Amino acid sequence: MTGGKSAEVRAQYEALPYPPRDPADEAKRLVTGSPSHVLEIDHYVFAGRRDWTAPFRALVAGCGTGDGAIMLGQQLADLGCPAEIECLDLSDAALTIAKARAESRGLRSLRFHRVSLLELDRLGLASFDYIDCCGVLHHLDDPSAGLGALRRVLKPGGGMGIMVYAPLGRAGVYETQALLRLAGRDLKLEERLPLARRLIAALPPTHPFKRNTMLGDHERLGDAGLADLLLHPCDRAYTVSELAALVEGAGLAISALIEPARYRPELLVTEPDLVERLRALEPPDSWAAAELLGATLKRHIAYLVEPERRTSAAARPRSRDAVPVLKDVSVTELRRTIGTAGALVLNFDGAKVRLALPPNAARLIALIDGRRNLGEIEDRAVADRLVPDRAAFHAAFATLYDALNGANILLLRYFRSRK
Repeated sequence: MTGGKSAEVRAQYEALPYPPRDPADEAKRLVTGSPSHVLEIDHYVFAGRRDWTAPFRALVAGCGTGDGAIMLGQQLADLGCPAEIECLDLSDAALTIAKARAESRGLRSLRFHRVSLLELDRLGLASFDYIDCCGVLHHLDDPSAGLGALRRVLKPGGGMGIMVYAPLGRAGVYETQALLRLAGRDLKLEERLPLARRLIAALPPTHPFKRNTMLGDHERLGDAGLADLLLHPCDRAYTVSELAALVEGAGLAISALIEPARYRPELLVTEPDLVERLRALEPPDSWAAAELLGATLKRHIAYLVEPERRTSAAARPRSRDAVPVLKDVSVTELRRTIGTAGALVLNFDGAKVRLALPPNAARLIALIDGRRNLGEIEDRAVADRLVPDRAAFHAAFATLYDALNGANILLLRYFRSRK
């Protein structure tokens, strides 16, 4: 970010690094999420076939206090991957926290630079296998220029993980931002914070901000969360159609949106004719329909690849060699969640989605240990009479995969030598 509101954005994050983190907490837990979880990168960018014993170069464009960078650095270290991770941010205060978090974990693969992603050229860095840009593009004066700059340093065959705000789940945010600009235009940031809290309390119950139960950063994350939500000097949101156009304009394509089931509109209705009509839609129209139906999406998380890899970058359960692996959930937890309901019920910010499961789903899930490949799971399922025959297994696993991958908790990989 250069020119425009760059100085104001930097000043906010120098005063209130976001998200607020304590490096001492690294001894207690690893913050994980999307994008840039290594299992997701493998599945949605490299079709599950990335050899993580090979060198890997990543760029974190907009590091903030380090959530994505620390997660990626730790997961790559756990895999024994020889990684180089370059981390950029405008804020010295945010980078100081990110560096302290990396040091507390002994992560030596991360390097930090106080620079805008639009100034990448002056760093003279080599190109990257993967780029993380989470929560940054929507804070640029020119998001197209930002995504274009990243595209230029992406290796052929690589990919990106991005997050941008979505408008419908942020109902009331932009109206309240505008109101605070009018009421507090003569105030400094530290004076606008208490004004913002008084204004929130004074909003009438009919105001969309008061009616939006999806918002909470201003309560959970203190002054930093309040400022990032309501006082940011440069903030916009994208519908999924606008995001698709932005990505296409940069010479890229969306290989996946997270979680995939959020973007399947037929899951949000029950009337048979509507289900069929919505199921017949192709992306990005189907994504747009899901966004409009659910009306609660606060952000879009997407993995991007070259257009020619749009339909091949994500792994598919088509080979006996594919190894299913659960992400951030144990077999025990998952079996407890599904119980005997015959379905996986997800709550996507108030929009409930029911995903069908096959018979014996819990026992099939018990065979997924992150080491067995599909062929071995099939052999066990047939031998243990969980399915009557191999054709029945293929149908059952397809249903199971459709549900669990839709929730982004079942992914595929091919190299079983990983830890």
